[in-house]
Amino acid sequence: MTADRTLIALTVAGSDSSGGAGIQADLKTFSALGVYGASAITALTAQNTQGVDDVMAVPPEFVLAQMQSVARDLDVGAIKIGMLATAETVEAVATGLDLFEDVPVVLDPVMVSTSGDLLLDEDAVGVLRDRLLPRATVATPNLAECAALLGEPPESREQMMEGRAERLRALGADAVLLTGGESMAETALDIFADANGVQRIEAPRHETQNTHGTGCTLSSAIAAELAKGETVEKAVKLAKMYVTAAIIAADEIHVGQGAGPLHHFHAFWQKPS
Repeated sequence: MTADRTLIALTVAGSDSSGGAGIQADLKTFSALGVYGASAITALTAQNTQGVDDVMAVPPEFVLAQMQSVARDLDVGAIKIGMLATAETVEAVATGLDLFEDVPVVLDPVMVSTSGDLLLDEDAVGVLRDRLLPRATVATPNLAECAALLGEPPESREQMMEGRAERLRALGADAVLLTGGESMAETALDIFADANGVQRIEAPRHETQNTHGTGCTLSSAIAAELAKGETVEKAVKLAKMYVTAAIIAADEIHVGQGAGPLHHFHAFWQKPS
């Protein structure tokens, strides 16, 4: 990074009123990793740590307008795409990506919240697969999202993950990080597939209920590292380390009565004496 250049990442995602996921988690992650965050909001959610009460999609033309405004003025080094809600919004974001030539894209195909609430219309799944997956530098689905994109039944067995990651990459993404937090593996296992093959990325499992926004945080951490110029493989591994530390530190903060957020600023906050 040169002294006269500020690294910038753009998140295109929904807002979480409780601050643990979505746009809020993305911007916190960018900041924690030393990258300036810009945003295009796709939806507003009324939610807390216990669940989603309501969702209001932003008009697709206004989502595109936000992306156009950012593109005209900011030197964006990476884009993270999260909750899109509707097929029309997916199309608008696909159009908006044309404004960011050669900018790496991290696609987090958000379909269901941590609490189990639907965040993507069923008719939008195929549009996302056809319009955005081929634009992705790396896609970061969880097990359920990967199954939906492939049109396959849910699967949590560790031995099935590698094949699914490869099949999803074959649909157009440059790389896939299949996150296995809900798998039957003994470790927190993710499968990374790119043109060089498949590899396991593991971390110790940490028992906590405070995992709200884990997927958002992981994908935005990858985007932050890509904005710094890291390779996809290194960005993925650095992001995994950051998220693991944020999960371990999550019990140091107390937010809400349900599944609380990760501790995005664990490296900066001091524990109260």
